[in-house]
Amino acid sequence: MHQHLLRVVGPVVKFESLIAALRQAGERFGWLEYSADLESDTGLESDKDLESDAPTASTESLNVAAGLGALRAVAIGGGQAVAVKPMRGAPVLHDVLREYYRGCQLVLVVGDVEAPELEPDADHWMITVSGQPARRWTTEKLVAALRKPAPWG
Repeated sequence: MHQHLLRVVGPVVKFESLIAALRQAGERFGWLEYSADLESDTGLESDKDLESDAPTASTESLNVAAGLGALRAVAIGGGQAVAVKPMRGAPVLHDVLREYYRGCQLVLVVGDVEAPELEPDADHWMITVSGQPARRWTTEKLVAALRKPAPWG
């Protein structure tokens, strides 16, 4: 199995038709809200305060992703991960993918990561790889391409 990371903008519901097609094909997907920012969003000063405080990320979007069938829905940033896991230092994307998304054919990630960008385009999908023109895909062809090791060329 090959795992693919696609950067997205907007709520998970924008990708609902692709998610449904993936699930119908027996594939798994994950939803990741990723920030390599070391600064905490809590405004608290000490590590002790950070450890005792609840995560700052909203779980609403994670609940929606889980409701759509995500194998994992995770938010990471500000020194914490939601499925609550305190973190020291900046998260390493490769480690996050290995830890949380093993078994996922596709991980849709909101955040500043180096990955092709996925955008809905009417009843199609646009994938833009850095330095290349965008390519338009039908849902069926995109799901089939995700079974390949390097579908974007």
